[in-house]
Amino acid sequence: MSQNQQAVYVCAIVEGKLWLPNAQLPCMPLSRLSFSASDTLVVGHYQGVPVVGLFNCNSMLPVDELAGLRDLLALLPAPLFALVGRVVQLDVMRQQQAFCGRCGQRAGFDVKAVAMWCEHCHRFDYPRVSPCVIVAVRDGKRLLLAQHPRHKTGMYTVIAGFVEPGETLEQCVAREVKEETGLSVTNIRYMESQPWAFPSNVMMGFLADYAGGDVKPDYEELTDAQWFDMDRLPPVAPEGTIARRLINASCALARS
Repeated sequence: MSQNQQAVYVCAIVEGKLWLPNAQLPCMPLSRLSFSASDTLVVGHYQGVPVVGLFNCNSMLPVDELAGLRDLLALLPAPLFALVGRVVQLDVMRQQQAFCGRCGQRAGFDVKAVAMWCEHCHRFDYPRVSPCVIVAVRDGKRLLLAQHPRHKTGMYTVIAGFVEPGETLEQCVAREVKEETGLSVTNIRYMESQPWAFPSNVMMGFLADYAGGDVKPDYEELTDAQWFDMDRLPPVAPEGTIARRLINASCALARS
């Protein structure tokens, strides 16, 4: 059976958003689509079903069928969400790396190399991924949580930030916590990572213990930061996020 005839997860990108009819990721043969795309790429498989990215879709899809990747965060299993996120990150590459970084000529998407290709100077430009750390800080049965200006629902989460040049991941953890909350931490240990397509990051998760200081939020970055009793947490990051897994792991450690 050809790819056009077998059912696939369709990740159609239209002006930076995904086509989500009925608020779901469609799974159907490509032959049933009413539109075409300039480039098509299989980014992986989920339970044996191909996950296909369609870029530059020639479509006039209804606006109410287009949505951001975050709408799928709580709906998709983590492995499938990561593959859809890869499609979104490749779309970001196509937009942000559309011109060669060496000679300035327009570059094209090379599906085989999964990179931008400059025919003028024969240079590949691969997707840019920014490393970030994210850390849950615990003091006994208290958990440090912060709120960002973008959190309009009152949600709290753990501390995160971008790794700087020449910095180890552990140094970044200590610096970000200090800069954003005024606290010092110790016993920094790695837990797990998660690709984070907002827009092109990889989040490396850590646990850490409180070492000293008073909470003094950086109000240029945060709207609030404080200690919370683990038995009385505020609304926190949703399931499916590495932030939530770090919070859950910290609570489990406190109860052990």
